[in-house]
Amino acid sequence: MRTWDQLEKRARDLIELDHLASGDPELAQQVAEEETKLAGELRSRELDLLFTDPYANHNAVVTISVGQGGVEAQDWVEMLMRMYIKWAERHRFEVEVIDQSPGEEAGLKSVTFIVRGPRAYGLMRSEHGVHRLVRISPFDQNHRRHTSFALVEVMPELESTDESAVVINPQDLRIDTYRSTGAGGQHVNKTDSAIRITHLPTGIVVTCQNERSQMKNRETAMKVLKARLFQRQQQEAAEHLDQIRGQVMPAEFGSQIRNYVLQPYTLVKDVRTGLEVGNTQAVLDGDIDPFIEAWLRSRLSSSNGARS
Repeated sequence: MRTWDQLEKRARDLIELDHLASGDPELAQQVAEEETKLAGELRSRELDLLFTDPYANHNAVVTISVGQGGVEAQDWVEMLMRMYIKWAERHRFEVEVIDQSPGEEAGLKSVTFIVRGPRAYGLMRSEHGVHRLVRISPFDQNHRRHTSFALVEVMPELESTDESAVVINPQDLRIDTYRSTGAGGQHVNKTDSAIRITHLPTGIVVTCQNERSQMKNRETAMKVLKARLFQRQQQEAAEHLDQIRGQVMPAEFGSQIRNYVLQPYTLVKDVRTGLEVGNTQAVLDGDIDPFIEAWLRSRLSSSNGARS
């Protein structure tokens, strides 16, 4: 409350100063600068109210999987990964790609990475869902318009104090080792350092191949597995399936949360909030904060409406 009181006092002082600035260009400039600064701080404090999820400050485990669209969809997976990496760079977040499966001709069939930074999960959770791309295909010699789909899944990376919530019986695991197929040098390609862990009761499969050490890959894979199992537990216990991740939907037409249209016009529209942005290239270059904020505000409004 002290912070809000200070902001309120500054706003009152600014109003009084604005009255005195009439006819004084230098003072008017100072008022304008202070107004901009105050508005920025107020917006930042307002955003603090939007992070109501108890795991908002955790790192985010993100998996992007190919949907309908063939090679186009595989390229779309890679485009989305690039978009999120660009976004993370804007926020000075760290991104660690822990596994990726390349497509036959281009792009990726799937990729899993961890975004590390303040409120990474609180921000990234808004991206969970099916993303739809419409464009002239660079892989079509006839230059026809194609529609592609990809599924983005976002989970909180559990901290040591949270991991007790997920109990894994070692007998429920099948652990396979194989040679890494990605970049990493000659050592990686010559040893079975990659890890695949299958949780037999649920059928959940996680893989990790980014480290040269089999032990490190196993530790990372176990973290992802715990995140997936934790997510599953939360979904089963939640009254609504979208409490943690959102509804599980097939990556196909009619289930998307956001449309990225590059042809015949340019527009990115979020289906959930109705927010539209015409600068599609800026969005694909990582400028997705307006969509994240709009979703957070809509969630807060929905929660307040439900309580009232």
